Amino acid sequence: MTYKISNPSLDIVGIGNAIVDVLTTTDDSLLERLSLNKGSMTLIDEKRAKELYKITTNRIQRSGGSVANSLACVAQIGGKAAFIGRVRDDKLGEIFTEEISSTGTIFKTPPSSIGPSTARCLIFVTPDAQRTMCTYLGASVLLESNDIDFSAVKEAKILYLEGYLWDNPAAKKAFIKAAEISKNAGRRVALSLSDSFCVNRHRESFIKLVEDHIDILFANEDEITTLYKTSSLNTALEKLKKKCNLAAITIGDKGSILISNGKEININPFILGKAIDTTGAGDLYAGGFLKGLADGLKPELCAKIGSICAGQIVTQLGSRSNADLLNLINSHLQP
Repeated sequence: MTYKISNPSLDIVGIGNAIVDVLTTTDDSLLERLSLNKGSMTLIDEKRAKELYKITTNRIQRSGGSVANSLACVAQIGGKAAFIGRVRDDKLGEIFTEEISSTGTIFKTPPSSIGPSTARCLIFVTPDAQRTMCTYLGASVLLESNDIDFSAVKEAKILYLEGYLWDNPAAKKAFIKAAEISKNAGRRVALSLSDSFCVNRHRESFIKLVEDHIDILFANEDEITTLYKTSSLNTALEKLKKKCNLAAITIGDKGSILISNGKEININPFILGKAIDTTGAGDLYAGGFLKGLADGLKPELCAKIGSICAGQIVTQLGSRSNADLLNLINSHLQP
């Protein structure tokens, strides 16, 4: 088969944190000097963000945030994607807007003229491909209903929501409103659980959100076991099957597990080279998966497309593919 570009209706609209990713390669000694735990994600304030920004060298600056990364992938493989997220009217806000627009993703959320500056994530990548992240959430978490283009939500085949935003009551309210509008228009709603700490903070309301509004769930092993308060992945999957018809659970270099109408399908990873940087692997998996779903493909094939995108992105620095993902997908999907 050949995976073709879909017609130009809006495939996916995503709502998430608008963050500028600042990637830099480094070694363990710098992490020790900065008292950072390798492989962790730490929330920082604006003062610390500015200090760390100054010491970064050989920077790659890209629009980031989990859902934004997924939508950039959707656009790269020929889908029509729109992103909704909040930036400030500052230099990093300009960088975010220009960079995400350059991927082909539609981004029209007006920048805020008040409040904290644009969010940024300083990502230190060590030679073992581990990423250590320091995130200043700034303007991104103050998203509210006024920032959301509900006509785009109504038009898109799939609405994709980012769990990280659940910390803000105004964003939470906007999420539920968007999900209801999407469902009433006969569309589907997808959610990324984003982070196990985030899930831990909001377990009960996440469970309710999944049950009441979510058609497609993305999570990794830690997030899904945290959601269902168990150390057993199998136990979590059994509970999930009763609550969600379609879910993809990524399990690192072992691939992923697809839950589809109560069935469990193991999806092998695509090893496309040496892992250099795992930044955005889960995001690109979701992007590839959602694009396939918007095109009406079967879930198992969608999961394979996601795996190809994830398998490629770990072989390079950053979450924007240097390779032609559409060609890559087609070359690996040939019978």
